[in-house]
Amino acid sequence: MLNCRRRSTLLIWLVLIFPYGGALAEPAPTPKALFIIVDGIPADVIERVPTPAIDAIAAAGGYSRATVGGPIGKPGETPTISAPGYMGLVTGTWANKHNVYKNYGISPDYRYWNLFRLARTEKPELQLAIFSTWTDNRTILLGEGRAGAGKWRFDVVVDGLENDETRFPPQPLDAHIAEVDDAVSREAARVVESQGPDLSWVYLQYTDVVAHKYGDSVEFERAVMRMDERLGTIWSGVQARQEARDEDWLVIVTTDHGRDPITGRTHGSQSNRERTIWIATSSQRLTPDFYAMPEIVDIYPSIAMHLGITIPEKVARHLDGASFIQ
Repeated sequence: MLNCRRRSTLLIWLVLIFPYGGALAEPAPTPKALFIIVDGIPADVIERVPTPAIDAIAAAGGYSRATVGGPIGKPGETPTISAPGYMGLVTGTWANKHNVYKNYGISPDYRYWNLFRLARTEKPELQLAIFSTWTDNRTILLGEGRAGAGKWRFDVVVDGLENDETRFPPQPLDAHIAEVDDAVSREAARVVESQGPDLSWVYLQYTDVVAHKYGDSVEFERAVMRMDERLGTIWSGVQARQEARDEDWLVIVTTDHGRDPITGRTHGSQSNRERTIWIATSSQRLTPDFYAMPEIVDIYPSIAMHLGITIPEKVARHLDGASFIQ
């Protein structure tokens, strides 16, 4: 029989190991996050055109209309243009802070940390990846490697293909961008399934190219359906990875702006259609705020929440968005 001292020691040990009288808790699945921006698709189009991949992602989590453009008539009002839209997502701020009001000839204010700088600083062990049809997303908007932007680096980079005229020779009406999107989405799916980066950005451009040429048209709707096929490829990679590993994948798909209400060829102003975007996500931890017209700046803190990243006060105090994930 155990003596009193040994029995006391054993009881203390059992309490420490099984504090509630049960078995050890299962370790939580590793959180992973992937966000995808598909360029220039207003909510009314995404809701009208068949998009089975987006529907599948939303069925796993949720779908909601959302907004871009910031508060009208106030300092944060932001043009409904691509680069300002991307920056709203990746910095969680409007243009009066990130200082991006157009696509070219820009000087981003890197004092407002983007999501990747946050992840690299707060959780340096995380693997970061970008798959983009536009190299400026990495080199200028995010400022990878720049001293003023924190000198952080991606672990996986797939971009610059739009400049590879050997593989993707220029075609009339920039039709080669569709082939670049194909390659970017295939590589994103492959890397997600094989390597599982912790935080990834995928950007696909061709829908905006078509809309600028044809506006609201059959051609645009076909481009949206083709874009959805690319999303299906990426979503299949995520599902395969999640089935094979103990990982909790957050996928968020959105767009950067809508289109003008007359022709659908332009954007940049503050009409309701240009401001109205959409978000589809696989998250099953959505708050009621997700279904109450969230803003693109809400995606940044939502991804940080999913990844378990504590946003330091010096960054958090500048954010214009709030998490829609519990």
